[in-house]
This record gives sequence, C-alpha cells and structure tokens, in this order.
Amino acid sequence: MGTEKMNRRQLVAIATGAAAAGATMGTTGAEAYQGNMERALSSLFDALASLREASSNKGGHRVKAMALVQQAIEQTQSGVEFADEHGGGGAR
Repeated sequence: MGTEKMNRRQLVAIATGAAAAGATMGTTGAEAYQGNMERALSSLFDALASLREASSNKGGHRVKAMALVQQAIEQTQSGVEFADEHGGGGAR
C-alpha cells in the first residue's frame, strides 16, 4: 500500500504542476507568475489528497475539512485570476 500511496501523491503532484503550467502559459504581459499562490495551491492539493486517503472514522470532521480545503483551492484560484486580470502578480 505504501507504493500505491506514493503513486497517488505523485499523480496529484503531476496534475498540480500541469495545472500551474497551463495557468501560466497563456499569460499576457500584464500577467505575472504568482509563485506564492501557486505554491499555496500545490500545498492545498496535497492536503486534499491526504484527507481523501485518510480513514473515514473522524466524526464528519474529515469530510468538513475536505470541503474547506476545496473552498480554499477555489478562493486561491480566484485570487490568481483576479490578479491576472488586474495586472497583479508577484516576483518569480
């Protein structure tokens, strides 16, 4: 099972990297790479994957945590999009 767990985590990391690359490939001059936000997204996706792999005997707290992490992912993505649309961004 340890190998399966690592493979799932690697798949999540690959998917996250691909999403981040896709988000930055279509940028214009006004848009800038947002390293801190991208790293936050990566961490949130890792957290969501770990929560999904955890056992379900948590009295509903695991499920609530997954929903909150998903909400954090959506808000972080919205922040990146807003900054891109309004000439924001950050240092590479």
